[in-house]
Amino acid sequence: MNKNKITLSLAAALTLGISTSTMAAGFQLAEYSATGLGRAFAGEAAMADNASAQFRNPAMMTYLEGTQISVGAIYVDPNIDVEGDISLAGHKISSTKASDIAHSAVIPNFYISHRINDQWAVGLAMATNYGMETELGGDFMGTLFGNQANIMSVEINPNVAYKINDQFSVGAGVRYVMGDGHFGASVPTNLPPMLEPSFGPLKGQNLKYMEGDDSSWGWQLGAAWQINEKHRIGVNYRSAVDLKLKGEASGLLYGGTFAGSMDLTLPATAEIASYHQLTDKLAMHASFNWTDWSSFDKLEANIPSLSPNPDLIKEENWEDNYRFAVGATYQYTNKLALRTGVAYDTSAVNDEHRTQTIPETDRLWLSLGAGYQWSDALSFDAGFTYIFAKDASMSETEHVGDIPVNFTGETTGNVWLVGIQANYKF
Repeated sequence: MNKNKITLSLAAALTLGISTSTMAAGFQLAEYSATGLGRAFAGEAAMADNASAQFRNPAMMTYLEGTQISVGAIYVDPNIDVEGDISLAGHKISSTKASDIAHSAVIPNFYISHRINDQWAVGLAMATNYGMETELGGDFMGTLFGNQANIMSVEINPNVAYKINDQFSVGAGVRYVMGDGHFGASVPTNLPPMLEPSFGPLKGQNLKYMEGDDSSWGWQLGAAWQINEKHRIGVNYRSAVDLKLKGEASGLLYGGTFAGSMDLTLPATAEIASYHQLTDKLAMHASFNWTDWSSFDKLEANIPSLSPNPDLIKEENWEDNYRFAVGATYQYTNKLALRTGVAYDTSAVNDEHRTQTIPETDRLWLSLGAGYQWSDALSFDAGFTYIFAKDASMSETEHVGDIPVNFTGETTGNVWLVGIQANYKF
C-alpha cells in the first residue's frame, strides 16, 4: 500500500463499518504484554516486571537493572454475532444475522530497556494500541451499513527515565504511530424479493470501498512515587494523536474515484495505579484508566471535487470511558509466580447513541497468569483472559433514495485472549 492510496480508512472503517473491538473501549487495544494480561492489566503504571513496563509508564525503567529485552505475542479470538430486523419505510421486511464477524489476530510486541547509571535509563517499545478486523457475509442484509473493516497499527515508542531520588522517578517518550486498513460497504447478495427488481443487478457491488495508511506523532509522560519499600504509586499520560488522512474513496455512492481527506484524533489517555507488597509472597495492585472519547463527536470528510463543504460522515456523540482493574501476584516458589485479576471497562457510548456501526458495550475481564524464572537471566510469562461483553442493542437508519432503511438489533459475544512472553536480562 502506498501513500497515493492513503484514504479515509482509519476513520471510516471504525465509524462507517462494523467495529467489534471489544478488547478495550472503542477501537483501543489493551494487549501490550502477556505479563500484564495475566492480571487483567491491573496496576500497570506502577509495575516493573520487565522491559514491557515502559509502554504503560516510562518512569518504571528506573526499577529495572542492566539491559533487558522482552518479546511476546497475544492471540485474540473474538466471538461476535450481530442479529436483528431490517425495516423499509417503517415496515419490517426480514430478520438477518451474521455470526463470528470479528477475525482472530496475533498481536506481537517487543521491548528493550537499558540502565545507563543509577539515575538514567532508556528504552524502546514496539507494540500497538489499535486494531480490528471484521467481515460480514453478503447474506447479511445490513451490509449497506458496512460489510468489511480492517485496521492494523504499530507504535514505535523510544523512552527515557530519570530517578530523582529513592522515592521519585519520572519518564517520557515520543510515539510514532503507523496504521493501515480498508473498509467496505456493499449491496447485500441476499435481497428481499420486493427489492430484487430494483437492486438485483447491483447485488454484491461496493457502495463504498476505502483503503490506505497514515502515520503521526504523540508523546507520553510518567512518574512513580515509592512511598516506602512495600507501597508504590504510578501515573501515566499518553497524548492524543492527530491523524490527517488523505487519499481515495470509490464505489457506487461516489460514482467514481475521488481524492479526499479526513481529520481523526486518537484520544488522550491517563492511568493512576498502585502496587502493594502485603506479605513476602503476596502483592496486590490496582488501576484506574481514563480515555478522552468525548472528543470523538463526529467525523467529516473533505472531498473537494464533489463538494466545497465538508461531508458529515457520522454523528458519534461518544463519552469518556473508564476502566477499573484489581489484581494479585503470589510468589508460589522462588521460580514460579502466579497472577490473577479482574477488570471492568465502561462503554464509550450510551444506549441512546449506540448503533450497528460500533456496537460498543461494557466488558468484564477475568484473568489468570504465571511467570517462571528459568534462570537468573531468562524468564517466561503466560496469561489468559476471558472477556464477557454485555449484550448491546442498536439501531441505525440509511436512505435508499427517499426510502428509509432501518436495522434494529443486538450484538452479543465474548473474547478469549492467550499470551506468551520471554524476558532476558544481561
